[in-house]
Amino acid sequence: MTRADSPVYSGLFPVAPTPFTENGDLDLEGQKRVLDCMIDQGVDGICILANYSEQFLLSDKERDTLVDLCLSHVAGRKPVMVTCSHFSTRIAEERARYATERGASLLMLMPPYHGMGLRADEAGMLQHFDRVAEAAKIPIMVQDAPLSGVTLTVPFLARLARAVPLVSYFKIEVPFAAAKLRSLIEAGGESIIGPFDGEEAITMMADLDAGATGTMSSALLPDLLRDVIDNQKARRRADAAAAYARVLPLINFENRQCGLRAAKSVMAEGKVIKCEAVRHPLEQIHPDTRAGLIELAQEANPLALHWGR
Repeated sequence: MTRADSPVYSGLFPVAPTPFTENGDLDLEGQKRVLDCMIDQGVDGICILANYSEQFLLSDKERDTLVDLCLSHVAGRKPVMVTCSHFSTRIAEERARYATERGASLLMLMPPYHGMGLRADEAGMLQHFDRVAEAAKIPIMVQDAPLSGVTLTVPFLARLARAVPLVSYFKIEVPFAAAKLRSLIEAGGESIIGPFDGEEAITMMADLDAGATGTMSSALLPDLLRDVIDNQKARRRADAAAAYARVLPLINFENRQCGLRAAKSVMAEGKVIKCEAVRHPLEQIHPDTRAGLIELAQEANPLALHWGR
């Protein structure tokens, strides 16, 4: 597939959480319910095996199980993006090839890193993305997140997009994301097909103003972000801003107090999943924090809060 052959993806591409049973095993039936709920939320696509999916706590066998299950269960109802990040280019290639063979529409990759001390230089990063693109032959989203500790400059990202045409989507979730998105769109021109924001959409309004065409929130409230992105696309900015203001307290609480636990807690409250546990060594959500989250969620009333009732 070339850039010209590929559909253009935009809009709401939230991250699917990975539900576990009380003993910490994968809850595969719960995973299917998560996906069905997300489709009912009106998403434009679904991302699996991201950091908010607890991908760093999954075995390789579990990853394959989830890729198989998610792609077969979604069954083309929505495009699915599979995160394939790894420090090893060879392993990232293998993950990418596996996801493509099972029907993934896009891949997401962080730059190669391992802790604070092992990182590739720009030449190594370009080769890494090029080899994964060659293995997968579907579009790739670069995840530019502080977690990696890798600085991805705008000139490098624009050069990467021109050098590796399938690398045409960019999830920008660093401080001052709007400024970086604006600069990237200007520097990369037609090579930047999908400028997205992330970080639970906490900077979504500013990022849309800067030219972002999509957002990667959690699965907590994408249905409530629909009005934001649709009104902005239709150039009804005042309506978009009003819709965003209504949900911002919940987004802020998720981002600053809960992290990846929030979507699981709301989905458990709404009977989407049976268990909201995260895997050790992550700490479970504090009861008081959970109470504050549910209070805000009840006021905003996302679909996940009552989907399974």
